[in-house]
Amino acid sequence: MIYAYLRVSTDDQTCQNQKLGIEQLAQRLGLTIDKFITDDGVSGVCDPSKRNLGRLLHKMQKGDVLLCSEISRLGRKLLMIMDILNTLAKKDCLLYTVKDNFVLGDNVQSKVLAFAFSLVAELERDLISMRTREALARLRASGKKLGRPVGSVTRNHKLDPYYDRIVRWYEHGWSKAKIARKCHCVDKTLRKYMRKHDLI
Repeated sequence: MIYAYLRVSTDDQTCQNQKLGIEQLAQRLGLTIDKFITDDGVSGVCDPSKRNLGRLLHKMQKGDVLLCSEISRLGRKLLMIMDILNTLAKKDCLLYTVKDNFVLGDNVQSKVLAFAFSLVAELERDLISMRTREALARLRASGKKLGRPVGSVTRNHKLDPYYDRIVRWYEHGWSKAKIARKCHCVDKTLRKYMRKHDLI
């Protein structure tokens, strides 16, 4: 499938300019666009999961092609863009942009990017783990007892299996609503659990 992605303001002219440039790029590449995906009036700092882009990335398969006007149309934050490019690379999808003349595919540039993606992801995991350890150390230093009291008999909470992920997601800046969805619970349950464990 050949997809074209547009992220535009309410200005119709901006949309038409992007669309025209993408159609010309597709013609040069000998591609026929199967579907246009548009995020209208959505900020580039908005998480892809809250945009049509996120749904598109989820359903793209090996060999699919994504065309867009420029890299900044995908997002306005470096790590966000790298995460999107990493998703495409892992799925063996191709990306072409009009203004940047950027190509993500089976080439040296893509292999270098793939290495950078993995390095950044590893560094990010280390930083999150470090922040979590530092936060726990501060709580212990302040005299806060962590975990359940010795000898207490309590049932396991349904969110206990998600504890490490909740900490990681929250440290990573995820909203409580998004974390709740990932944990298959309502916001109120998550907030109560996080307060109980001094996460908020």
